[in-house]
Amino acid sequence: MTHPRIVSIGECMVEMAPRDTAGVYSQGFAGDTFNTAWYLARLCPDWAVDYVTDTGVDPLSQQLAAFLVASGVGVDHLRTHPDATLGLYLISLHNGERSFAYWRGQSAARRLADDTARLDRAFAGADLVYFSGITLGILSQAGRHTLLAAVARAREAGAKITFDSNLRPRLWADVPTMCAAVMQAAGHADIVLPSHDDEAAFFGDADPQATLDRYRGAGVEDVVVKNGGGRIVFATAQNAGHFDPSPVTTIVDSTAAGDSFNAAYLAARLSGETQHAAVARACAVSARVIGGRGALIDPALT
Repeated sequence: MTHPRIVSIGECMVEMAPRDTAGVYSQGFAGDTFNTAWYLARLCPDWAVDYVTDTGVDPLSQQLAAFLVASGVGVDHLRTHPDATLGLYLISLHNGERSFAYWRGQSAARRLADDTARLDRAFAGADLVYFSGITLGILSQAGRHTLLAAVARAREAGAKITFDSNLRPRLWADVPTMCAAVMQAAGHADIVLPSHDDEAAFFGDADPQATLDRYRGAGVEDVVVKNGGGRIVFATAQNAGHFDPSPVTTIVDSTAAGDSFNAAYLAARLSGETQHAAVARACAVSARVIGGRGALIDPALT
C-alpha cells in the first residue's frame, strides 16, 4: 500500500512555555503548520510528512533540524541562511487560555517563498499541501503571490490543498488586507479548517454556519468550522452535519488545540473516513492536547 505524502509549509519558532506557576519556562519548538506536521507524523508514522521552512545556521536552528528528524518529519526542503535565525514566542497562561509575546524580526522563515523553483520541488509528488494564514502573514506581498502560484501548480498536479485561515492581524498591514489574502488563499484550497471565533471577529460571521457558508461559497469542497468547545459544523458538496464535542473538564494549555485537530482530521480524511468520523477523532486528539503544557503533547492514540 502506498502511503500519502504530506507537505506542510510555514514558520517554526522557539517556544518558551510555562512549566509551573513559579515562572520557570521550558524551551521547545512550535508553530502552527509545524505543529500540524508534528502531529501528523505521530498519528501516521508510516506516512511521509515533510516540512518546508527557512532557518539560520546558529545552534538553535541546528537543534530544530535535529528535532524535526527525531520527530519523523522530513527536512529535505529545509533551507538555511547565515544572517537570520528562528523567531521566538513566549506563552502566558490564565485559566488554561494562552496569550503570546513574539520576537520574529530576524525570522528566516519570512524568506521561505522567495524561490519559485524550490517551492515546486518541495510540492512535487505531494498528496496534500498544507499552509495557513500565518504562513501568508509572515511573507511580503510578492512572497504571498509566489506561494499561492506554487500551491495552484501543486493542485493542478493532483495535490489536495488544505488551508487554516489562522487570522493574526499583528502580521498584516491592516485587517482588510488580511481578509482579502485569506479569501484568495481559500480559493486555491480543497479543504479549509477555520476557527469561528477568529472569523467572527474579522469577517463579522454571526455564527459557525455563516463561516461555513462563506468558504463553501468561495468554492471550497470540504469545510470544517472549529468552535472551541462548542458545536462544530462541517460540509462538502454532498453532505453537511454537525458534531457536539464532549466537555473537557481540565484545560491546562490550549496551545495547538486547532493544530492538532487539523492533523487528526486530515489523517482521518486521507484514510477514507467520513467528515463526521474525522471530526470526532480530531476532537478526541485536541481534548488530550489541551490537557498538557506547550504545543506538542503526545496524543497517545490506540
